[in-house]
Amino acid sequence: MAADPVRVTVDILAFAVHDGSLEVLLVKRKYDPFRSSWAVPGGFLTEADDTLQAAAERELFEETNVSNIYLEQLFSFGDQGRDPRGRVVTVSYLALLRQEELEIKASSDASGVAWWPIKELPQLAFDHAQIIEYGVQRLKYKIEYTPAAFSLLPKKFTLRDLQVVYEAILNREIDNRNFRKKFLGAGILKQLDETSQETSYRPARLYEFSEPDFENLPDRPVFVF
Repeated sequence: MAADPVRVTVDILAFAVHDGSLEVLLVKRKYDPFRSSWAVPGGFLTEADDTLQAAAERELFEETNVSNIYLEQLFSFGDQGRDPRGRVVTVSYLALLRQEELEIKASSDASGVAWWPIKELPQLAFDHAQIIEYGVQRLKYKIEYTPAAFSLLPKKFTLRDLQVVYEAILNREIDNRNFRKKFLGAGILKQLDETSQETSYRPARLYEFSEPDFENLPDRPVFVF
């Protein structure tokens, strides 16, 4: 007896920090299974997709209008019963975005698209709650030893902006003095002759991330609080 074929999908975890909250980009499904349920963007690998990466880029654009971004492969999920259509293995990808730079809109097999705070997720299709939980945990590890957090910030930012990103991902407050001391002492921030004028408080110094200086750090992890 021939075995049922195993199909492959890609799912994209697109994270951003907005108003001090870690958020994930979700789409509302247009078709069964799980019609009208929220899910992470994704879909089946097709013959036209040369690579898994190409499939992830295509699905993200078709469902959310987001394109030309960096995607990193995270993990594969293939437990029995995760998809009512049969045995389906999905390969998840991570994207770190800045909401203000994007114009999201639903298309393809999505009837809606929106950013959802991680703390306020709706009932999700398939095993996407598990996939998001895994992605958040991986992101927590990544900001300890990689410059991932800076992908969630504009090119110029204040130390407070940076701390807000860390607190949103870690889901807890960080001691302000320890945080500033750690980053200013690391030598990876370039201080600019500019200040932020976005609040009614005293103007704050702006900084830029220096990737060459980060790559020259002798030890990692370096940002544990």
